[in-house]
Amino acid sequence: MKAWRMLAFVAGIGAAEPCCAAEKSIVLASTTSIEASGLLANILPQFMAKTGITVNVVAQGTGKALDSARRGDADLLLVHDPEAEQQFMDEGHGSTRRQIAWNDFVIVGPSADPAHIRGGRDSVAALKAIASAQAPFVSRGDRSGTHAMELRLWNIAGKLPDRLRDEKWYRDIGGGMGQALNAASAMDAYTLSDRGTWLRFNNKGHLGIVVEGDGRLINRYDVIELDPGKHPSAKLNAAKAFADWLVSRKGQQAMGAYQVNGETLFNPSAASPR
Repeated sequence: MKAWRMLAFVAGIGAAEPCCAAEKSIVLASTTSIEASGLLANILPQFMAKTGITVNVVAQGTGKALDSARRGDADLLLVHDPEAEQQFMDEGHGSTRRQIAWNDFVIVGPSADPAHIRGGRDSVAALKAIASAQAPFVSRGDRSGTHAMELRLWNIAGKLPDRLRDEKWYRDIGGGMGQALNAASAMDAYTLSDRGTWLRFNNKGHLGIVVEGDGRLINRYDVIELDPGKHPSAKLNAAKAFADWLVSRKGQQAMGAYQVNGETLFNPSAASPR
């Protein structure tokens, strides 16, 4: 497993509410896209000023985040792979799963656009064109929600992931979204990115959005609380306090207010899940 990053956000303990005073910190296993977008750094101080609960964020791909929770190494999940999440719930690891926000995925690529897909809206047709042109494509290859979405699209396009790895134009890097975008920028390659990370990414080089607006590219984010039967040692009361805040009016307003260069990165959706 590649090294993960932990971000600790600390607020004054004196502000803690009585229900959570004994549980002053939790571990949140979150997707790399949520962390890389800057959302958590922006909204967590608001939650912690209210509760005094420290939220230690472990940023991983969704698959690794779910595994961390399975092992008991996290108290709460913030992830974006509906199929993997459902499996986690079916296994009995999760007690509550709630959608908090959505944005979308985009295909970015070099200005030369060797696959001639710029301006399109059909992500599957775009991947077929990339494969036909044998144009460089960077895959995260890290079992993240973004990687899972990419593989689903390739399957629809008739390309089996195991065979893709044998193609010279297909680069599986086994890294996070920032690493994938850096690699794509360096190689003038295409890649799939969540919009939030793309908007905050600074090393764009010759890259730009080439395909967007496909309904298949909706990117949903869910908060999952752990089941106390399987995870009795998890700090479930404090974790629930944060999960409840994320879907509350104030939490939803905080997410919706977060912008980069005047653009909203996450659309709150607790009241009306997509």
